[in-house]
Amino acid sequence: MLDYLYLGLYKFVNIVLKIIPDALMRKLMYGLAWLAYVLSAKHRKRIKDNLHLAYHATLSDAEQKKIGIHAFMNLIDTVFGIVKRDGISKEKVLQHVTFEGAEIIEKYQKEGKNFILITGHYGNWELLSQSIAIKFNLTLVGVGRKIDSDVMDEVLKKNREQFNVEMVYKQGAMKDSIRAINQNKVVGILTDQAIRKNQSIDVEFFGEKATHTPLASILSRKFNLDLIPAYISTDDYREYKVKIYDPIKSIKTENQEEDLAILTQLQADVMEDVIKRNPKQWFWMHRRWK
Repeated sequence: MLDYLYLGLYKFVNIVLKIIPDALMRKLMYGLAWLAYVLSAKHRKRIKDNLHLAYHATLSDAEQKKIGIHAFMNLIDTVFGIVKRDGISKEKVLQHVTFEGAEIIEKYQKEGKNFILITGHYGNWELLSQSIAIKFNLTLVGVGRKIDSDVMDEVLKKNREQFNVEMVYKQGAMKDSIRAINQNKVVGILTDQAIRKNQSIDVEFFGEKATHTPLASILSRKFNLDLIPAYISTDDYREYKVKIYDPIKSIKTENQEEDLAILTQLQADVMEDVIKRNPKQWFWMHRRWK
């Protein structure tokens, strides 16, 4: 019964998003983000704790609040975007998306070389995966968490697949990612996902010890695939920019542990640099430092 309540809400939001003008929708998104920041003491505290760790207490209360509100706004934008793009054309998805560094992926494609895409919960990360799959005409297999509602999980699965994005779940992610690579599909990994400490690799992140998923590093080393970082950002929640960074070259020596540590630290370094350039775009609600 609850599943169909979620489905009804999804369809209602879909209709509302198509009726409300974009300018008004952005104001509504900001209002919801402000409300979430003010009312959610738990998440507000986590945001402040994370900012304190990352910036060593150099941010004012006003700066922390601004970053916190935008963290919620990015989440709302990502969720609303999923609903709003349901059933639209691929051309329309790319209508307000520009790319920097597209030649990096195009070079790999021209040479017939596969790669692993790495990103994080930064900007509208769902739009990132769909935009890249459409722009470069590839099948992108994302690793994520299955949502609790089976009905809604199936709706989101179909939503993504219309734009060449498939999903595998964290439970069994290694096996499913290997299968995707063997099918010459591109695996995309959110490297800042929450992960158990006994399944992670420790990295230095903003000068502090943090846990990091080793999945991209393991796959890179096993299949000799380079890692290509890509992140999406926006200044106005209307126009979006995808920036593709120089690849992290695969490493395979006789010392597997060291190889994985180096590859994983390099991923954390890229993400840290991206966040520092625009901290308002990152999902500061994560328990990133454990």
